[in-house]
Amino acid sequence: MVLVCGGTSGIGLALARGFARAGYHAIAAGLGELPPSEPDIEFKSLDVRDEQAVRALIGALPWLDVLVNAAGIIRRHEELEPTVFETVLDINLNGAMRASAAARPLLAQSQGCIINIASMLSYFGGGAVPAYSASKGGIAQLTKSLAIAYASDSIRVNALAPGWIETPLTRELREDSARNQAVIDRTPMGRWGRAEELVGPALFLASANASFVTGALLNVDGGYAAM
Repeated sequence: MVLVCGGTSGIGLALARGFARAGYHAIAAGLGELPPSEPDIEFKSLDVRDEQAVRALIGALPWLDVLVNAAGIIRRHEELEPTVFETVLDINLNGAMRASAAARPLLAQSQGCIINIASMLSYFGGGAVPAYSASKGGIAQLTKSLAIAYASDSIRVNALAPGWIETPLTRELREDSARNQAVIDRTPMGRWGRAEELVGPALFLASANASFVTGALLNVDGGYAAM
């Protein structure tokens, strides 16, 4: 069983679908209107800022093999305001910690794993998105730290660091012709990535093929970070 927090849209939904196709029972949890029912995916409402709700959802699961922390928001330019900054950090970073802590007992039983969703902004700053950048830098360090802390329970903790991916969060940039072209020009593969292109790397990190991989950030970025 896989639980994808932030699994009702964007990268999280693509990962929930990918795990379902690979034979997992997938629970995709998130805010807002839930997607229509899909085979092998159970959609649930969840606000990762609510620790009691996180613990209640995870505590009700019979078992858990994989936790994916994909819940995240971005508020371009607004994040320069401290209250917005705090909200973005609470969802993107604190939410991942809440879910990880709640899932630790079940993952210890299954010797399972956690996959966090980092970003290219785990490495670079973003003047219009200081909270998002700070949260994704925090996700990188949280991944490494929990990999150490949870190793005694045989829980592996890794992260995917997507580059520029076609999702609702990036629609504004893709619709801006200058920004869109800048992304394409800066990406060696010359295009935006698709959310589905994170599925293979995620399945690898969840598999026995990655049994000695923990504390790693795997870039899925079309070569963006190599430039």
